Amino acid sequence: MSQRPMNSAERRAYNQRRHAEQRQAMVADRGPQGIAELWWDQARKVARDRGEEAWADLARTLSNYCQRHSE
Repeated sequence: MSQRPMNSAERRAYNQRRHAEQRQAMVADRGPQGIAELWWDQARKVARDRGEEAWADLARTLSNYCQRHSE
């Protein structure tokens, strides 16, 4: 049974997943710092896609994190 060709949205989603998996494998050797950088990239993408409210939420989250770990 042959598969039907992907449309452009499906291809884009597939490529994004594949790229994310490749990046995860590349940073795995860097431990928590590499994983944190991946999450930071994902957080910025979500905020860009969702707008001002998501940016405000991210800012609150980072502010709380920095306050907890700067003492």
